[in-house]
Amino acid sequence: MSVHETLPPGCEPACHACRHRRLDAAASAAQKQGYLARALAPWVDRVAPVVPAPAAARLGYRDRVTLTVRGSAGEGWRFGLMRRDEHVPIHGCPVHTRRVRGLVALLAGRLPYLPDWPLAYLHVSGAQAVLVVKARTTSPEVLGEVTPALAALGIEGLWLHHHPSAGRKLFARSGWELAWGAPRSRDAGGLWHGPTAFMQAMPSLHGRSLAEAAGHLEPGPATPVLDLCCGIGASLRAWRTAGSPALGVELSGEAVELAARNAPGATVLRGTCVDRLPQVRDWWRSVDGVRVAYVNPPRSGLEAPVLAALADELRPRRIGYLSCSAGTLARDLAVLESAGYDVERIVPYDFFPFTHHVETLALASLRT
Repeated sequence: MSVHETLPPGCEPACHACRHRRLDAAASAAQKQGYLARALAPWVDRVAPVVPAPAAARLGYRDRVTLTVRGSAGEGWRFGLMRRDEHVPIHGCPVHTRRVRGLVALLAGRLPYLPDWPLAYLHVSGAQAVLVVKARTTSPEVLGEVTPALAALGIEGLWLHHHPSAGRKLFARSGWELAWGAPRSRDAGGLWHGPTAFMQAMPSLHGRSLAEAAGHLEPGPATPVLDLCCGIGASLRAWRTAGSPALGVELSGEAVELAARNAPGATVLRGTCVDRLPQVRDWWRSVDGVRVAYVNPPRSGLEAPVLAALADELRPRRIGYLSCSAGTLARDLAVLESAGYDVERIVPYDFFPFTHHVETLALASLRT
C-alpha cells in the first residue's frame, strides 16, 4: 500500500472528511475492492474491479457541497465542516472544484461580517449557490460587494434561503429568495439543475455507469423503463434518447420539474416511491414490451414495500440498481435473488476519490 507523507496542496490537516487522502489511487481502490468483497460476499465472483476516476479528475471534482459557516469580527466569515464541536475551515479544499473554491474565497474576502446576521450554511450545486440564513427575513443588499464577481467564477444563480431552524434539515419549502442571477442552470452535459436537486459527484463516471446499465437494460421503443429515485433525470434522458417509454418517480419538487425538462416525453411523478406505487402499477399495466427497471435509491436502499412490489408483483425482466451503500444493496439483492432474479454483474465506480465511499451498479435479470 502506498501512503503519502504529505497531503494534497490545500488540504486542511484538521479535516478528516477524506479518509483516503494519504493513499494513492491504487491503494484506495484496493481498500474499496476489499470492502465490497466483504459486503457483497455472496456475489464476490461477479464484482468487477473498481472503475477509477480519470487521473486528472481525482482532485477538483466536487461541485456539489454544503459547508457550515461561522463568523467573527476579527476573522470574518469562515466556511468548513464541524468536527465534534470544532469548526474546521476548508477554504482551499483540493477536492472542491475551482468554482467552489473561488466562491468560498470571494465570500470570505468580500461578504461583510454582520454580528446580527445568522448566516449558517453555504450550499453549492453546480452553477447555483445558496446562503442559508437562520432568520425569517434579510436584505439581499448585504451581497452588493459579492454579486459583481459571481459570473466570472461560473456562478449563475445566488439564493438567500431564510430557514430559522436549519440544521439536520438544511432546506425548508418556503423562505426562498433569488438574490441574483438565474434560477436554473445547465451543466456541461446539457442537464438543467437548480439550487437543491441531487446530482452525482463525478459526471464522467456516472455517464459510464449509465452506459453499463443501458447495455444490460437494452432500452428502446419496445422496452419501457421504470426509473425510481430518478433525480433531475440524467438516467431518464438516457432511456428516452433510446426511445423507451419511461416513468420516473422522485421526491424533490425541484428535481421533478427538472427531470421533465431534461427528459422530454417521460412521465415524472412527485413523491416517495412507496406513495406512488398505485400510479406505478397503473403505468406498468398500460405499457407493452419487455419491461425493465432502473433504481438509484438513497443510502437506506429501497423502501420495503417498493422492493416487494418489484420482486413479487411487477417483476421487471431486467433491473439496474445503482447504490451508494453496499450494505443495503446486499440486503436488497438477497430479496431479489430469492424472488427469482440472477445477479449477473456488479460494477463499482470511484465517484468519490480520496474518500472511502464507492458507488456500485448491480445488474440482475429474471431467471427463466
